[in-house]
Amino acid sequence: MSFDVSAAAYGRFMGQYSEPLAPLFADWSQLQPHYRALDVGCGTGALTEQLARRLGTGAVAAVDPSPSFVEATTRRVPGLDVRLAGAEHLPFGDGEFDAALAQLVVHFMADPVAGLREMARVTRSGGLVTACVWDHAGDRGPLATFWRAVHDLDPTAAGEAKLAGTREGHLAELFSVAGLHSIESSALSVTRHFASFDEWWHPYTLGVGPAGAYVSGLTDGRREALRMRCAASVPTAPFEVSALAWCARGVVPE
Repeated sequence: MSFDVSAAAYGRFMGQYSEPLAPLFADWSQLQPHYRALDVGCGTGALTEQLARRLGTGAVAAVDPSPSFVEATTRRVPGLDVRLAGAEHLPFGDGEFDAALAQLVVHFMADPVAGLREMARVTRSGGLVTACVWDHAGDRGPLATFWRAVHDLDPTAAGEAKLAGTREGHLAELFSVAGLHSIESSALSVTRHFASFDEWWHPYTLGVGPAGAYVSGLTDGRREALRMRCAASVPTAPFEVSALAWCARGVVPE
């Protein structure tokens, strides 16, 4: 799997869901106007922009391990402190922030608990760590129809259902193991309208994430078989796709 792709490709694939999710997640994170916040795994800057609007550009920083995403977020929010880094090794000192947030990132961390601990480390005592992850395990994420079609044709395909935080309650469990207190859980949902099947299908051919990597690795014949299976699985166009994300919020202990 890879996120070493252009910001435009990511935007066409996951951005169509992460963009509307960002303001909902920012609201749910309960940030106070005076907070300084860190966006961990900022991607193309959907959440970063929301944080900057709420708190001011000078009160927000962001990191991502993808150079193309760092560049995209820097362009999107001029003047913001955006750095190239992964969640497990954040380039900030202890307690620099009042809140650290991770939108659709925990399930792709090399070590989710270590990443959450790092988020807690750079957040002050009593500050907030929040995260959200699509419900891939519960079959209500944005890619559910795609992976069902894949497994109809290839039952051994890995999919994304076993990734960290993708089942109900698991994100809160990870928060607890990472040492966070007063953990709260919830769910957020967004809906995307599609005018045609091709509008829905094309983003899967861009090589983004596990789904894109799977499609890219198929022979032409198998790719066409999957496309036809997906076409038979989605509703008649136009149609809508609803996507649910699990959320967790925890307090950094004193």
